[in-house]
Order: sequence, then C-alpha cells, then structure tokens
Amino acid sequence: MNVNYDINEIIKQFNFSGNFIKAEPYGFGHINSTFCVYFQKGDCSIHRYILQKINTNVFKSPENLMENIENVTAHLKMKIMASGGNPNRETLIIVTTKDGKSFYKSETGDCFRAYIFIENARTYQLVENPKHLYNSGKAFGKFQQLLSDFPAEKLHETIPDFHNTVKRYETFLKSVEKDVKGRAIEVKDEIKFVMDRADDTKVLLNLLKENKLPLRVTHNDTKFNNVMIDDITGEGICIIDLDTVMPGLSLYDFGDSIRSGAATAEEDDTDLSKVGISLELFENFTRGFIETAGKSLTDMEIKLLPFSAKLLTFECGIRFLTDYLDGDVYFKIHREKHNLERARNQFKMVADIEAKFQQMEAIIGKVCQ
Repeated sequence: MNVNYDINEIIKQFNFSGNFIKAEPYGFGHINSTFCVYFQKGDCSIHRYILQKINTNVFKSPENLMENIENVTAHLKMKIMASGGNPNRETLIIVTTKDGKSFYKSETGDCFRAYIFIENARTYQLVENPKHLYNSGKAFGKFQQLLSDFPAEKLHETIPDFHNTVKRYETFLKSVEKDVKGRAIEVKDEIKFVMDRADDTKVLLNLLKENKLPLRVTHNDTKFNNVMIDDITGEGICIIDLDTVMPGLSLYDFGDSIRSGAATAEEDDTDLSKVGISLELFENFTRGFIETAGKSLTDMEIKLLPFSAKLLTFECGIRFLTDYLDGDVYFKIHREKHNLERARNQFKMVADIEAKFQQMEAIIGKVCQ
C-alpha cells in the first residue's frame, strides 16, 4: 500500500479483537483513505473492521468531527435498541482507541478512526432497480425520524455553509465578475440560467429564518452509495459516511437524494437528451422516505419536497459552473471542460424538474394519502 505511515502501528492503537491478519484498501471514497482490516479470533472465526485515515485538509477539526459522530451514533444506537433493532447492523459502531478515544492522532498529526464492519451488506454505486431506491428512501427517512428529537444545535458544522445556497450564489457572482480564466464569454447562456433563478436560492433559508422550517440533524451527502443494502432482504439497513452530519434542513437530504438517485443519466453525461428526472424513481424514493420519516416532518417540509429536488440540483450546477469559471480548482476533472459539462447536465435536470413539477407535486399528494 502506498502510504507514508505504518499501518501495523496504527492498528495497535485500537481495541480490535483477535490476532491481526491483514489490511487492504477498501471502497470508492475520494476524501478519506479507507482500509478493511482482518482479525482472527480464538475460535478461528474472521472478524473485519473498517479503518479510516481522516482527511484533515477537508475536515480541519477532527475533534469536532468525531464528537458529532459519537453523539449521533450513540443516539441512533439508543433508539434502535429501544425498538428491538440490531445496532451493530443499523448504525456505525465506533471502535475506540486503547486510551478510550474515538480516534487516534499520530505524532505526525495523521488522524485515524475505526468502525465495526457491517457484514452481509454492501453499497452500490448505481441504482440497479427501483426497489433499491425505495429502500434507500426508507433508510434516509428512518435516519431523519430517529434523529428528529436530537438537538441539532449541539452539532458542529464540519463544513460551514455547505448547503447555504445564498452564499453559493454570491460566490458564483464573484467568479463571474473576476473571470480569472476568461471563460465567462463562452458560458453566457449558463450564467443567464443561474441569474434567472436567483430568487430560488433564498426560499429555504428565508423560511428557516422565519421559523417556518425546523433546524434538524441532516446527513448532507445523501448519495445512494451511502446506504448499506442488506444482501438477502435488499433493505437499506444503515446510513454511512457521517462526516457531513450537522445542523441543516431535511429538505437538503431529500433534494440531494433525488438529484443523484432519480436522475436519468450520470451527472457528467454530455448527451443532454438523456438527462432529466425519472418520475418512477422519484416516486419510489419519496414513498420510502415518507413511509419512515413522514410523521416527523411538518406539512411545510412535505410541501417543499419537489422544490428541494430542484434547488439541490441547481446548487450543484452552480458549484460546477463556479469551479469552471475559477479554473477547475475544487472538483477533480478528467477532461477539458468537464466541470462545464457537469454544470450543463445539472441545469438540464433543473429544467426537466421545472417541466414536471406539477406531476411531482401530484406524486407527493398520492404518497401522503
């Protein structure tokens, strides 16, 4: 493994059970470095754990990050046990260090954490059938419901203003004005598309200020591949990747789930004729989400579910276009104009959501009957 630390020494710092066998890279994450570590117990059974090196360039306060995860997982564990569930499969379980902490910080400043490995379940990079998205909706809805009584203000912002659409728009305007790469001239239509919808960026935040929307514990990265799917039942059993759990709006989680899960094409597909929202997938996720989260949501939150899908897709498009104007400094690109292609893709999906908005509202009404 190409690492600048001794994985064997890191492993010794945690309360793993059994004799260490091996460690190997695991998963598809782009932020943290993840390993699966194998241990053999006295009865010769093999037990696995997840070990992660926390990316402290992104998460600059690992103390705050892990305090959030400790508090949220403890709350989830309590709720799951009270309902007769299995917390070892239905939430992440932190493996503590030898001195009882939630993470280990090496002498060089590298930070590591560990979780119990959830067996007989996996994540999927793509939605393979509508049932998967329905079960994903149930899992994210249950996450909302279980944390609906957790005081969100007790959580730290691990990435400040992550879904602050007003600030995202203001940053975009500054990038247009500076035009550091001279690219604004070629994206006049895209700039106009964003400016024509400037008022949309204020809607949710204004309602929050007016106390018409509740501040909640939100995941903020509700991609389909952050749900563990049970190998046998196909149920979404556990929400993972809790690094961005912080105070927010339930609509952020719903909207981003639809953006990524109900799209008819990959977010960088250049054939815009393929790009849009699948009403079938929208209904499947919505049905699952409402089934588990519905009683914990307000009428206003439910009413704004279709709008949240539009807004979170729009926000993502703004971010891609801003990065293109800035010279591709944030998102990794794999070809020239990749961020512009992503932006155009997301804006096409926004336009399709606008065209199907009444149908989406009708689906919400049907699901909530």
